[in-house]
Amino acid sequence: MNRRNFLKSAGALAVPFAAANAQGAKFRISLAEWSIHKAIRAHTLSNLDFPQVARERFGIEGLEFVNQLWEAPTQEYLARLKQNIARHGCKGVLIMCDGEGMMGHSDPALRRKAAENHYKWADYAAELGCHSIRCNMHPDKQPTTPAEIDAYIGYCADSFTRLCEYAKPRELNVIIENHGGVSSDPDVVVRLMKAVNLPNFGTLPDFGNFPKTVDRYEAVGKLMPYAKGVSFKCWDFGPDGRETIIDMDKMMKVVLDSGYHNWVGVEYEGERMTEFEGIAAGKRVLDRLLG
Repeated sequence: MNRRNFLKSAGALAVPFAAANAQGAKFRISLAEWSIHKAIRAHTLSNLDFPQVARERFGIEGLEFVNQLWEAPTQEYLARLKQNIARHGCKGVLIMCDGEGMMGHSDPALRRKAAENHYKWADYAAELGCHSIRCNMHPDKQPTTPAEIDAYIGYCADSFTRLCEYAKPRELNVIIENHGGVSSDPDVVVRLMKAVNLPNFGTLPDFGNFPKTVDRYEAVGKLMPYAKGVSFKCWDFGPDGRETIIDMDKMMKVVLDSGYHNWVGVEYEGERMTEFEGIAAGKRVLDRLLG
């Protein structure tokens, strides 16, 4: 199916505009662009189509972009994307940044370069009206001993302090997702939050991305005091409409009990359902929890 027919088919199944979140709700629903990465990589959709798909197909206002799904971000390209965001009544929320270097590298020159590689994404995010860029705290070697973890937290603190200082005048946050490796240890992430200790540095708790040995509900609870976003990671849904891997009622109670009432991004990563079916199923759960 070509791009035009794909969008036409998507529009035929659109939810009413009124399904979008109202101000003052328990939380606001956004859509992680990774949820449609297969369609974008198959060239049936593009990053420029993301606002239309989010709004017309799902009634979702908030957009969580993924840098690796963009075409070349020239100034003209950014202008077109801004126009599409405005045309469809959407709101830029954040840009997830991957592939720009290791912020936890042991070599100070390489981690400085990694921080500086993120500057352009901070600029793009600010231009699109986003509140944050999501970064990774990847090391050049996974730390295992207490001494290695201490040193690694110091490396990350150096990089993220630099990036937060760049982001501050742009009124932008820098946020960390539990995204594999040592970053999926909530205690390490909390230690990093305390080490940097800047108001525009925070977390993006992802309901997935934890090893089986970690209690995901407890782990998200540890990350929530620093949360500036939440990733509603989902994989599959049963006949009753409930997610089959995570108890979303329990998880969202953890989120709301922390006092968080901002964007919650649907991020579908399942295989059984299509991307659009999985997003719609996740959105229905959040609509129900909004009550």
